Amino acid sequence: MKKKFGIWVVIVFGLIFALSACGEQSQEDVVNKLESNLESMNGYKAKAEMTMNTGQEDQKYNIDIWHKKKDMYRVELNNDQDDKGSQIILKNEDGVFVLSPALNKSFKFQKEWPENGSQPYLYQSLVNDILKDSEAEFEVSEDYYIFETKTNYQSNNNLPFQKVYFDKNSYTPEMVEVLDKDRNTLVQVNFSEFDTDPTFEDDDFAREKYMTEESGEETASADGNTDTFSVVYPRNMAGSELVEESQVETENGERVIMTFSGEKNFTLVQEKQNVMPTMSAPKMVEGQIVNLGHAIGALSDNTIEWFSNGKNFVLASEELTREQLIEVAKSVKGKEVK
Repeated sequence: MKKKFGIWVVIVFGLIFALSACGEQSQEDVVNKLESNLESMNGYKAKAEMTMNTGQEDQKYNIDIWHKKKDMYRVELNNDQDDKGSQIILKNEDGVFVLSPALNKSFKFQKEWPENGSQPYLYQSLVNDILKDSEAEFEVSEDYYIFETKTNYQSNNNLPFQKVYFDKNSYTPEMVEVLDKDRNTLVQVNFSEFDTDPTFEDDDFAREKYMTEESGEETASADGNTDTFSVVYPRNMAGSELVEESQVETENGERVIMTFSGEKNFTLVQEKQNVMPTMSAPKMVEGQIVNLGHAIGALSDNTIEWFSNGKNFVLASEELTREQLIEVAKSVKGKEVK
């Protein structure tokens, strides 16, 4: 009897060992591998498509992501509804910049980005969100290791969770779903390429590479006519209404000033320049980078400024909260010729 029992013990332990040897990685194993990859890689280049369903219409970006260890980033975003070129988030030794090459304009921020919040298209941000969340949920599918974690979007409390899908072989991200409180997907990022052994040129992270020194260049409006000014109105007016609108000629183009009054008072200024300015020092912003869906904006305490479709926009209010500023700015899209 003892002999048979001993045989069964050997068989059972052998089966357990065989199953564990060919079984799935545990959550701890995968987290350790992700962290190890992050520490060992010298950089990466990736391509992704980001779809944002945070407004009345879906917005899509094609994104080129470059990272060079330790703290160099270049994220180029092309919005399918903006015919005035891409915007670039750039981080180098001099700071963090949002560049609009077509308008020859740029903002400069403090160096906290991207560490100061979740970034669904950055590998290290996704891994760090997992490492910080002791309650992160983990599951395994046929092709992916999947984590659900809390997020840290300082300017948007409506996106508290995310699901991140990592390829089982490469441990690189395949898809990210950013979720609302009801677990609905409001932002989705699909990676199409991910190169963990890239090469870079010496000036790939230099601001000057993406801006022009030329001045006096004519910039046409969206319909190709430099004489028209395409005025855009917010669809979300925070319970207020447009009470005054004035148009003035400036040295380089035209400016429209809109005043809204009601539950919350605010002002929207939009300006089109017919003459491209010479490349100058970027405008310093004491605030943060926000994605408005149709553009990348610069958010300070009571102002958001952004560039879109060849125009400069400034939304300002002493009464709107930061969240309301963002929601109104997100709704300023579409075209209506004045």
